[in-house]
Amino acid sequence: MLSALSNILKITELRQKIVFTLAMFLVFRAGTHIPVPGVNPAVIEQLFTSGNLFGLLDMFSGGALSKFSVFAMSITPYINASIIMQLLTVVVPKFEQWAKEGDEGRKKITQITRYGTVLLGFVQAIGMAFGLKAAIINPGIGSILLIALTLTAGTAFLMWLGEQITEKGIGNGISLIIFAGIVSQLPGSISTMFKYLQAGTINYFNVLLYVIIALAMIVFVILVQQGQRRIPVQYAKRVVGRKMYGGQSTHIPLKVCQAGVIPIIFASSVLMFPVTIAQFIDVAWVKTVAGWFEWGTPLQTTLYALLIVFFTYFYTAVTMNISDMAENMKKYGGFIPGLRPGKPTADYLDRVMTRITLAGAMFLAFIAILPNFVAAVTNIQGVYFGGTALLIVVGVALDTMKQIEAMVLMRHYQGFMK
Repeated sequence: MLSALSNILKITELRQKIVFTLAMFLVFRAGTHIPVPGVNPAVIEQLFTSGNLFGLLDMFSGGALSKFSVFAMSITPYINASIIMQLLTVVVPKFEQWAKEGDEGRKKITQITRYGTVLLGFVQAIGMAFGLKAAIINPGIGSILLIALTLTAGTAFLMWLGEQITEKGIGNGISLIIFAGIVSQLPGSISTMFKYLQAGTINYFNVLLYVIIALAMIVFVILVQQGQRRIPVQYAKRVVGRKMYGGQSTHIPLKVCQAGVIPIIFASSVLMFPVTIAQFIDVAWVKTVAGWFEWGTPLQTTLYALLIVFFTYFYTAVTMNISDMAENMKKYGGFIPGLRPGKPTADYLDRVMTRITLAGAMFLAFIAILPNFVAAVTNIQGVYFGGTALLIVVGVALDTMKQIEAMVLMRHYQGFMK
């Protein structure tokens, strides 16, 4: 491992990229401590309980939301805009055409995503300012507008920061910003564990059990994230002019967890909505209904798992076009051994994808509800582990390591990953 790390440091370009990425992390963490003007932070902190939408957003923002800093909305509006654009690319012919135009088309889609991020960010910031009106020192239209503009500017800056990391650093900038926000909460979780130990609430066996479960789940997530079903494909030989093409064998890698973390985000947003709305409505029956959806209740856990399975199938169906895949294979003379090109191939791929998506959906549902069981087994409350955070951290770490590995191997050094 030490020799592999030394190989990384020998490459000047890679060393500069890593230093630049770490410097951008420092900028991000510094921004989480710059408060939004005109807001009472003591009132904000009272809203951050385990069963509301603000808790999830605070995790993504690296604690910026609980401090109500300029980065309070984090990069969430950009994620929402990207998901919306990805869905619109399937249903809007113009966007679909741009997606097939290569770099120029992607630039147009990226530009619209940026505009959508600013628009969604401003709408979300207005909603947050009105929803947190009790925390504003001098409530009024001017103060709300100033807070909304400040929050939108913070999100726009983070979007720019992520693009700079992607261009000049290592890895996907937007993903790394979310990664940095989640990982920054780790010292606080460790500190909470020590406080529990000192108070006698838990013992060292509980901590050891927690660590064992955490390591086992990280290994499990890596195995499933990397898991894929390889469909063998044979390309027939064809003569073009005086040259012969094709004749080779390859495969189509169908990922078990094709949808990634998106189904968990969708399901979380749907279930957190009634709980969050109930905080601003002082009606008895509304509070009662919201109580049914508190995190950890049997109804919430069951609905959470079912919604994750549904959104996994939905998002996979929207983002993967099996018919186009089969048609492209047929166009270039490819076929799956034992199947005719065209519709039989598409039906087979659809059947395989349906089966492995079920495994991926069950995996996501298990990971999402895992924190409830970990807390019950280890008796460690208030230390978040599992679900969205675990998937994002492991996924981003794997992708970044692959990029570093590719750069190291490209310069004829021994690889970083064995």
